[in-house]
Amino acid sequence: MFGFGRRAPVKTLSPLEAKAAADEGAVQLVDVREAGEWRQARIPGAIHAPLSAFREVAHSLPADRPLVFYCLSGARSAQAVALATALGLPHDTHMAGGISAWQVHGLPIDR
Repeated sequence: MFGFGRRAPVKTLSPLEAKAAADEGAVQLVDVREAGEWRQARIPGAIHAPLSAFREVAHSLPADRPLVFYCLSGARSAQAVALATALGLPHDTHMAGGISAWQVHGLPIDR
């Protein structure tokens, strides 16, 4: 009734918006996929913080700029935003469509 217990909405960037912001140094991309997925392909310059270990690594993530989480399709990155919020961290943004959408746009991948 008064908004208690409501979570702030998750902010979403498209892959093109995320790339532009990362290229400008305005955000840090964070891959929340698991280790095997990370080894297969990742976005250049991204850091790895698997969702399965997120509670343990969340407070060691960079704090010098906003973080944008991504995964394979967007579901786990939205979960990472919810976890960050629950842990009292200011990270509220993920990338729509994940690395799959990134690749559809022809954006660079490290293998």
